[in-house]
Amino acid sequence: MSAPARKRLEAADAAPDATRQAPRAGQIVAMHVLALGAWIATYVLNGSASEWLAFRVIGSSRSSRLGSALAFFLYEVPKVLLLLVLVVFVVGVIRSFFTPERTRSLLAGRRESAGNVLAALLGVVTPFCSCSAVPLFIGFVEAGIPLGVTMSFLISAPMVNEVALVLLFGLFGWKVAALYLGTGLGIAIGAGFTLGRMRLERFVEPWVYEMTAAQAASSNERVSFEERLTQGREAIREIVGKVWP
Repeated sequence: MSAPARKRLEAADAAPDATRQAPRAGQIVAMHVLALGAWIATYVLNGSASEWLAFRVIGSSRSSRLGSALAFFLYEVPKVLLLLVLVVFVVGVIRSFFTPERTRSLLAGRRESAGNVLAALLGVVTPFCSCSAVPLFIGFVEAGIPLGVTMSFLISAPMVNEVALVLLFGLFGWKVAALYLGTGLGIAIGAGFTLGRMRLERFVEPWVYEMTAAQAASSNERVSFEERLTQGREAIREIVGKVWP
């Protein structure tokens, strides 16, 4: 077979794949838009549905404590679950943008005062827990990030949890949730700034500075929007499945 004929056959084989991928991407986006619409409708109708179940179906009295407690329970449980699903999905999508390399690049070259605040805020939304503290610490130090800024990030990441934040907001209101968030960020920023002022870099082992930062093989790969949505769904399955019995 001649070379031009072979190229035409290869192009014909590749064309159906490209045409299949475009509708699939549109279907995924449409599915998430419909899911968002269903979420909004469920959240809006939750109050009326809880009262209907408590006072009409079950037959509890509106004036009794038992009826009020039952209506409150039937309203709050779905509300907290809905908020948890939405926030975990959004945070899961946001986390797909923050690889260790990108986080290091955002913090590199920051002054300690502004760097501590930014590091603590990044610690809230990034998917790194206490088990990854050592490799993250080494990577941040290698990138030239000040030790105090590094510590603000490492303290904030496991301390302020977005799932706990949503649960506190749903169960106790925004004041308790804001107190939890503010306390965690305050401790992370204050501790990082204090440690930075103490100039503890001299106590870091020399081999840490001598190591070559390891670049992840996937750090240069582009993540599609559909893959980010998939990561959001996986976060719901993993986190909500563990939190909710």
